Amino acid sequence: MSLGTILIVIIVLMLIGAIPRWPHSQSWGYAPSGVLGTILIVLLILFLLGRL
Repeated sequence: MSLGTILIVIIVLMLIGAIPRWPHSQSWGYAPSGVLGTILIVLLILFLLGRL
């Protein structure tokens, strides 16, 4: 596996973990998952363009 594939898998797992589902994290809103989603989209575009 390449480094890009490993990074994408890690970011996807972090994105799933950042969903505000637990009582202590409901006040966070969508900021954690929004930031990780943006990073995932950027990494995905770089991966598809062959720059990663």
